[in-house]
Amino acid sequence: MLLPGLSVPGADLPVRAVLPATVDAVRSGGTAVLVAPPGSGKTSLVPLALGDALGGTIVVAEPRRMATRAAASRLASLVGEPLGRRVGYAMRGERSGGKGLRVEVVTTGLLVRRLQQDPELPGVAAIVIDECHERHLDADLLLAFCLDIRANLRDDLALVATSATADTVRLGRALGVDGPAPVITATAALFDVAVEWAPPPIPVPLLPGGRVDPRLLDHIAAVVQRALAENDGDILVFVPGEAEINGVTRRLAGQNVLPLFGRQSKAEQDRALAPGVARRIVVTTSVAESSLTVPGVRVVVDSGLAREPRTDQSRGLGALVTCRVSKSSAEQRAGRAGREAPGRVYRCWSATDHVHLDDHPAPEIEIADLASFALDLAAWGAPAGAGLTLLQAPPAVAMNAATELLHRLEAVDDDGRITERGRRMAAIGAHPRLARALLDGTPRVGADRAREIVAMLSDDAGRDFGDDLPARWRSLRRGDDRAATARWREETKRLTRGTTNGNPADAAEARLAGDAVARPAGGGGAHFVPDDLVVGVVVGLAYPDRVARVRGVGSATYQMAGGTGAALDPRSALRSTTWLAVAAADRAPGRADARIRSAAPIDEQTARDVAGDLVSTTDQIRWDGGRIVTRRVEALGAIVLNDVPLAHPDPLLVQAAVRDGIRRSGLSVLRWSDAALALRQRLAFCHAHLGAPWPAVDDEALLADLDDWLGTELASVRSSRDLATIDVTSALRRLLPWPAATRFAELAPERLKVPSGSDIRLAYDGAEPPVLAVKLQEVFGWTATPTVADGRVPVVLHLLSPARRPVAITSDLASFWHQGYPQVRADLRARYPRHPWPEDPLTAIPTKRPKPRH
Repeated sequence: MLLPGLSVPGADLPVRAVLPATVDAVRSGGTAVLVAPPGSGKTSLVPLALGDALGGTIVVAEPRRMATRAAASRLASLVGEPLGRRVGYAMRGERSGGKGLRVEVVTTGLLVRRLQQDPELPGVAAIVIDECHERHLDADLLLAFCLDIRANLRDDLALVATSATADTVRLGRALGVDGPAPVITATAALFDVAVEWAPPPIPVPLLPGGRVDPRLLDHIAAVVQRALAENDGDILVFVPGEAEINGVTRRLAGQNVLPLFGRQSKAEQDRALAPGVARRIVVTTSVAESSLTVPGVRVVVDSGLAREPRTDQSRGLGALVTCRVSKSSAEQRAGRAGREAPGRVYRCWSATDHVHLDDHPAPEIEIADLASFALDLAAWGAPAGAGLTLLQAPPAVAMNAATELLHRLEAVDDDGRITERGRRMAAIGAHPRLARALLDGTPRVGADRAREIVAMLSDDAGRDFGDDLPARWRSLRRGDDRAATARWREETKRLTRGTTNGNPADAAEARLAGDAVARPAGGGGAHFVPDDLVVGVVVGLAYPDRVARVRGVGSATYQMAGGTGAALDPRSALRSTTWLAVAAADRAPGRADARIRSAAPIDEQTARDVAGDLVSTTDQIRWDGGRIVTRRVEALGAIVLNDVPLAHPDPLLVQAAVRDGIRRSGLSVLRWSDAALALRQRLAFCHAHLGAPWPAVDDEALLADLDDWLGTELASVRSSRDLATIDVTSALRRLLPWPAATRFAELAPERLKVPSGSDIRLAYDGAEPPVLAVKLQEVFGWTATPTVADGRVPVVLHLLSPARRPVAITSDLASFWHQGYPQVRADLRARYPRHPWPEDPLTAIPTKRPKPRH
């Protein structure tokens, strides 16, 4: 028996009361959800109880490296054995214990890798996935894989998911088969925690780029000093990241301050997690919210900030963004003060601001880069998660972007299935971009240097060390930062194991690649690639879309191949560099350009090599400012490399450019004569009143069918001056439908002969009836109103006085002669005595001339 009974000293924790129910649920149904607050003992006692009940090995998956090591140490102390005998741990690049372990604590990411290699997990009786409420991507993925294994490979594999919050409906449904899995809740008698609202005296918003204002760090340090004076016990201070930990630590010089964060060495973390004699101030990040227990804490000072991953899917940029904590995170942090005695939390924001916080932090699947997630799904045989029970479907936009990236890297095929190259990338255990850089960088710069640079890029927090990556690499090689160098060297060793994967042939290949003379990235010559350029080669292979060229001499802004602008810090040592391979950049909301976080110098030859898939040569023929511009453009993505005049442009492309110019500028760029306008109006009239086959000639229709009526003329156009010479009237006549066009003059006559013998032009206005403006005396004897369009449309007569002013408008001439003419005659006969005004206009002789003078 691993645990000789539940009377182990120190094991009297709140979760102990629900251990029998948890074991019974697992025995009967194979799955359970355990809800217990942080510090209640779920991570410590549940694996031991399962080990007693089920036999075999119990694997506990933790979301963070620090929590993994701490949980294993706690378990080993409970059973009174040294770490590594029957209780051990494993994480990327570090492990304690061998094959005889009965309880093994591992990181969720490492367990996902193991399942990919051997999904049957021989010898493992149960898996405990801890802190599921945090909704890390690896945990979501691990849960889906475990459920798939239970359903298809090992129905005897027990699965327990633990959560520090009661929001477990989705979790219970996922783990259940015929119904939700049983949810067991442990209550912990936490001590009261008094809340002190301690906002800064004046609002201190985040700076551009999500940076924390130094004034807020001043305020946090002042609140810590106040807490020291007002309370007993240790103080736990929550800030968003390592830079803020260092800032607060400097401001508390002279106090017993212990930083606690993920990138520390094991010894430094152990020192912060061990009880102390002197009063301590532990300054930490969200890592201590729920996965760790920091003994001796009576007071929490909470900055109210956290750092979360965010991905700009449209630009392919990812970053750690500083944001406000959620209400649930604030409660988790405050609870740290009430574990051992009544405590107090000082919140560096107001009660009013608290009301507006989100209830829960966003699940990582909603906000993070999904490339690694998508590669793991493809390697499992479930592209995009098809057939798996995921707690939440990945957002379509992010998943499509991830799949498209994997396809460009040749990691998946057109159907999203993993390729052999993709399996090699997955085995490396790094982001797909970095895995690609390692695979393709090895023959360019040598295996050793490629692994060293990828190991450096894998350390996300490395961006705290400035934007000059070659300088950072030199610092790691010198060992300037012992903890960082140790991590880097261990990751380099791990990558060596990942690329060889235990295969002698692969190992030999890697050694040969490392020993070979590395040629310049562009090919040719037998010179070693300089170290500074080596960094740029590997970075460029990982992020070809972030290869960037300076926008102008002396400028600190760059154009990235992906289309986004990027800016260096004005004080950057990289400012004089024409070309950069950018590893990390982020863009603040509302800003056009991203901020370059880390980069390495390259040259154009290297840029062409590492981003070769983005290099293209196109003939650009476009209408620009009233003329045709023809250029041959060579570009690397959005970066123009060469732009020269095109000597012999394709006539068809020229015509297309002219059409585009006319469509964008409108038909007004053509010269419309009176004849052309009149013809267009007659055609519009026929279309309105007769329909097919008469065509529409409004702007939209003419622009859509330019080739039908203007195609021949477009072939010779090179500028707006040429457009002005086009005979639009002749062009429009091409739209006349045959054979209906033979009756065009009859249906929409250009002129009408009136009784006086005059041929008078009709005025057309689209669908409106045409207008005939004629002297009244010229239509004497005309008894019926003339019509057009096969008699369907009466002409509107504008009857004019001898001075050619309208005296009547009518479409009913018979009615006018009867009713309107007598009044007109009475009004005008005295004014125009030389013109006839007969009493009976129907029998009068029509005339266009006045009476002769006597």
